[in-house]
Order: sequence, then structure tokens, then C-alpha cells
Amino acid sequence: MTCEAPLARVFTARPWLSVAGHSWYKTAMRYRLLPTVLTALVLVTSLSDAQPQGRMPRVGVLWAGPLSFAQQYVTAGIEAMRGLGWIEGQNFAIDYRFAPPAAKTQTERRAALVANAEDLARLKVDAIVAIADPAVEAARNATSTIPIVMVAVGDAVGAGFIASMARPGGNITGIGALSVDLSGKRLEILKQIVPRANRVAVLWNPGNPAGILGFRETESAARRLGITLQSLPVRRQEEIQPAFSAMVQERAEGFVVVTDPLTWTSRPEIVQLAAKNRLPAVYELREYVDTGGLASYGPSLIDLSRRSAVYVDKILKGAKPTDLPVEQPTQLELVVSLKAAHALALVIPQAVSIRADHVIQ
Repeated sequence: MTCEAPLARVFTARPWLSVAGHSWYKTAMRYRLLPTVLTALVLVTSLSDAQPQGRMPRVGVLWAGPLSFAQQYVTAGIEAMRGLGWIEGQNFAIDYRFAPPAAKTQTERRAALVANAEDLARLKVDAIVAIADPAVEAARNATSTIPIVMVAVGDAVGAGFIASMARPGGNITGIGALSVDLSGKRLEILKQIVPRANRVAVLWNPGNPAGILGFRETESAARRLGITLQSLPVRRQEEIQPAFSAMVQERAEGFVVVTDPLTWTSRPEIVQLAAKNRLPAVYELREYVDTGGLASYGPSLIDLSRRSAVYVDKILKGAKPTDLPVEQPTQLELVVSLKAAHALALVIPQAVSIRADHVIQ
């Protein structure tokens, strides 16, 4: 059996070994050890070549809704990862898990979410980016070891995802959304825009922990402002239109929305029904205003997506979630649509328009 082929491979891959002037070569020749040394090199090289190549880190992205509603935020996260030196397909991979197009109802999407979370756990990805409360809950139930980076969670402590903001504990960290804390503030802004509004409706999903917390905060703010609150819980998309019928019947003078995957994916219908019934509303996210809504006050989902990349970067480099404090958004934006105000025969008060970060003409 000849070792010429392995030797050729050794010297081709490692040119420095072929230089006969090296001290190791002269020593081996002097003591007639060259065959032994070369045999050892062949064995070491063969063992080295037999070792598997380094596994490319994998990140799972999990959300309860369809990809079409999250594409721009996923893109923002990928661009932020690129800025940190991570190029998808080159030095890390992403496993996307969203609701399939066939999942039309909330029940179907929740079932798909649970299955997708379990699938990512089986794949043993290096981190899971979970968008919104239901995805974080599904990921937490699927794994207690894989790091979870939560994005846009209303009250992570109240929902039981983490022990505290500074010391999250367990395998979950990431970015909050302040959605619960700001529920009352949105009611105040609505009252400023529509001073006559003494009866206000609130759309919220009692099937979502963040929805419950957001509703309670809105209730507290309503008592403080002397507003009668009309509670309109919606668990399924089919309940949204009847909720607006109830608003009209009870003569609501405006409404607010507690955002969750249900009200988020239903925002075109919500905005359309608001316009049809001439009901002013203040939403949490500017995407409602971009769809035709009146006003919004809250964090930017694009910014949250970009910030989540920082957590993923740290985790892929070895950091533990329990050592990474949870952050809250540092920038909040007030967005007002003058076009929507005009359609509702409303004049935006100067105190609101001056404060607005974006005014849509």
C-alpha cells in the first residue's frame, strides 16, 4: 500500500511541509525518522479531514401570523445582522416559521404556531427570535434550553416570561414594546383629539395575556380621565365587525385597540370599519395610520427588529440570555394623519400636531 496520494494531499494542502530546509526535515533525516514522521503526518491529516466541518449557526424566526405581515421587519433584522458581520447563507442560516396561508382562523394559526415552535426545538437552532407574546409563549413551552429573543412583548414580567428586566433568568431575553404601559397614554391622546369623547370603546383579545394587561391599563386610565369604557373583547376575526356594530349601537365616540397578532393582522378591516362608521381611534403602531387610521403612539417595529439583531449577535457569540437584560424601546413616535382627520371632520389640536413625530398630509 503506497502513501503517495495522501502525502501529495498533505503537501498540497500544507505547502510549508514540502520545504526540505525546515529543521524538522533535517532532524528526521539525521536520525532516519523521516518515514515515521511522514506516516504520522498522513494519519493526523486523515483524522483531521474526517472531522465534520464547523456547523453553521442557525436562527429560528417565529410568529403567529403570515409572512406577508412581517416581511419588512424580518428584512430589517437581516440588514442589522449584516451590519454586525452575519450574512445569511454565508456564516449563519435562518429557519422561518410563520402561519401557513391555509391557516385562516386564530385557532388554526395558534395550532400552527405551536407546531412551528416544536419544530424549531427539534432542529436545535442556536436561537429563536419570537415576535409578540403568543410566539414567545409557544417557544417557551417548546424549549427551556434554546435561547429565545423576544420582540414586541407588552409586559414580559407580567406575562411570566422573565423574572425581571435586569435579570431575566431562564432562556428568554430581548426587547419589550411598552404596549401595556402606553395603553393609558393613547386614551389621553384620543381625548385630546376628540375632547367631547366621554364614551370610548376598546378592542382587545382576552385570549392573549398582553391583551388582558393592556385592557386593565386602559381601564385604569379611563377612570382617571372620567371616560366610560366600552369593553369589546374579540377572540376571532369574525367578531370584529359585530364589535363595531356594538360601538355604533352604544354611541361610542371613539375607540382604542390593544394590539396583538389578531388585531394586527386585522388592521385593514379595523381601519376600514373605523372610517365607514366615522369613529376616531388612536392605535399603538404607525402601520395602522399607514393603512388609513387617524393616529398612533408607540414604538417603531422596524427599530425593535433591528435591535433584536444585537441580542442574536451576542448569543451566537456565546452570551447567555440570563446575562442579557431586557430592553424597552427608547424611541416612541406619535403619528397623525391629517387626511384621516379631514375625512372625520376633525381638527387636530396644535398641542398634538406640534408633538407629532410624523404628520401624514
